[in-house]
Amino acid sequence: MGSGKVTIVALLLCLSLGVIAEDPYLYYNWEVTYGTVAPLGVPQQGILINGQFPGPRINCTSNNNIVVNVWNKLDEPFLFTWNGVQHRKNSWQDGTPGTMCPIMPGKNFTYRFQVKDQIGSYYYFPTTALHRAAGGYGAINVHSRALIPVPFDNPADEYNVFVSDWYNKGHMTLKKILDGGRTIGRPDGIIINGKSAKVGEAKGPLFTMVAGKTYRYRFCNLGMRSSINVRFQGHPMKLVEIEGSHTVQNIYDSLDVHVGQCLSVLVTADQEPKDYYLVASSRFLKQELSSVAIIGYIDGKGPASPKLPASPPVNTEGIAWSMNQFRSFRWNLTASAARPNPQGSYHYGQINITRTIKIVNSKGQVGGKLRYGLNGISHTDSETPLKLVEYFGASDKAFKYDLMADEAPADPSKLTIAANVKNATYRNFVEIIFENHEKTIRTYHLDGYSFFAVAVEPGKWTPEKRKNYNLVDATSRNNIQVYPNSWAAIMLTFDNAGMWNLRSEMWEKTYLGEQLYFSVLSPSGSLRDEYNLPDNHPLCGIVQNMPLPAPYKA
Repeated sequence: MGSGKVTIVALLLCLSLGVIAEDPYLYYNWEVTYGTVAPLGVPQQGILINGQFPGPRINCTSNNNIVVNVWNKLDEPFLFTWNGVQHRKNSWQDGTPGTMCPIMPGKNFTYRFQVKDQIGSYYYFPTTALHRAAGGYGAINVHSRALIPVPFDNPADEYNVFVSDWYNKGHMTLKKILDGGRTIGRPDGIIINGKSAKVGEAKGPLFTMVAGKTYRYRFCNLGMRSSINVRFQGHPMKLVEIEGSHTVQNIYDSLDVHVGQCLSVLVTADQEPKDYYLVASSRFLKQELSSVAIIGYIDGKGPASPKLPASPPVNTEGIAWSMNQFRSFRWNLTASAARPNPQGSYHYGQINITRTIKIVNSKGQVGGKLRYGLNGISHTDSETPLKLVEYFGASDKAFKYDLMADEAPADPSKLTIAANVKNATYRNFVEIIFENHEKTIRTYHLDGYSFFAVAVEPGKWTPEKRKNYNLVDATSRNNIQVYPNSWAAIMLTFDNAGMWNLRSEMWEKTYLGEQLYFSVLSPSGSLRDEYNLPDNHPLCGIVQNMPLPAPYKA
């Protein structure tokens, strides 16, 4: 028998016996510590991972299994979330206070999850307290498998760029301000990968390029409140990916990256070999804040020009400019996704909507202290993670479902502080409208899912506005901005069982209640829909001494 036939017979035998190799595993061991950082020149307590800020990069491929052992060397509880990773059937690893007990000081926890059927640019960050304001974040780059074509040539290299606003007060002081019922106010500056510089101050290149080659830059905004515009001196950007979706490859001189959002661009080193500035500047603040970093050519000669590319328009004109840029982002229907099938093979615009949830954000005073809420409910975390009490059948001891209605009350500024948990029917196709009546921008993120961002418009939403939806090639993503006095619409199928956090990415607002959880229960209680509680999952609060529920079965 020929060797080819032997191989085929062996393969068929393995398949008949159920012997199928697992996807590869990647292992990480992280120590989370305090360390002195001074992004704006003012020393303060930062959060480092293995001594780094930003933290180590997770560089993986679609369907890889990720194992991260986290040692908490802080003096307070700590959690990571994996922003944009969908954790199919596995909200146990999501790392929010509603799904997991925190990692206590001096203890460790090992996260285990799979980047199942995903590609794209994501990140991790801490969800406890105001730790996000101190760092503790890093990149998650998920690459396509070798056999699945990508709609652009392999870049010479790829670089992660984290832009954010920054406060000099420090995360503990900011937390005390919020706990005292006040706002943390305007940030002190803009940073790029943990550093800030003005023209003439930047020393040494952040990244380098070889003349004639093309590079991929993955931008993410990890700020507390500020949208940020990014642009290269003398180098246009070709947009190729937004939060896991290949896009139509339009060319941009500058791009708005709103809080919590990520996108990838290609930049070709086709200019005179010397130094150039990468510029990051705030958007929609009364006074613009900015920072620069050097992008240098290998063997280049000459400093970067002090003349920076102009900022986009501001005020009302700036919002219209940014809205139009959002409308220019289109799904590349001819590109493959994480699987070989084209991205556009999922015809979301032809599915009947089974439920419309209209969410209005607001702020108010409760007991003389500032709070934020959604449809009149200002979320507060319960003593025991919501997912755990639900799994143990003790929900009635911790929260009530559906305190928040699908429509906003007449006065959403009259806030009730409570755990905000909404039931969602498994596999229903829904429409969520975000309506922002305030003068400041919002961005929202939904864990466990990607959704279709079908519209962003000024004014108030009405059912007639559906005629303006993009029902053909809206990008599938996990984060959406809502401009001042405007609305945004998304569509998705609740096909991922678990407890999933919908939150403002402006962490001040999240901390003070502008978030909720969707409970998506498997109707059959089957392992086909959701994984069991992991063996290493810590128990806390009211479930600590309860008997374990019967496990799900296939």
